[in-house]
Amino acid sequence: MTRDDMVLTPLGLRFQGNTYPCTIGRGGVTGRKREGDGATPRGVHCIVGMLYRPDRIKRPTDWALPIRPTDLWSDDPKANDYNTMVSAPYQFSHEVLRRADPLYDLVILTDWNWPYAVPGRGSAIFIHQYRRPGYPTEGCIALSRIDLLRVARGIKHHTRLVVV
Repeated sequence: MTRDDMVLTPLGLRFQGNTYPCTIGRGGVTGRKREGDGATPRGVHCIVGMLYRPDRIKRPTDWALPIRPTDLWSDDPKANDYNTMVSAPYQFSHEVLRRADPLYDLVILTDWNWPYAVPGRGSAIFIHQYRRPGYPTEGCIALSRIDLLRVARGIKHHTRLVVV
């Protein structure tokens, strides 16, 4: 592990010498992630992208991509494009990326079950904004808005998410 890795600890998400309070999946941490279990998967996960709402926040890094009104994330294991970003209209189960609430105003993408998704192993593990302190996610890691922005701006090409 390096200083540029994000490490999930019992005290929060440690990154570049700081520890940020965070929440994890309602199912805790698991080594056997499955779609719908609400758990955060154990392991070392590469950071593979960043999405942001250009109508709500400034572009946090030069490599972040804007979330468009039709952007969705497929979470249906029966779909050929399971665990990838897709566009509306979309006939399979999915998450709307351009949400009415601020949870996905900034989304850091990990390589969990990507780019070659195994059906049922669980769809995307994002790092995003939390609803409120202590409120669990569906498996993602969530931070306050200000801490999420700080983390996003500090990510390097070699940054990983380490969940032990």
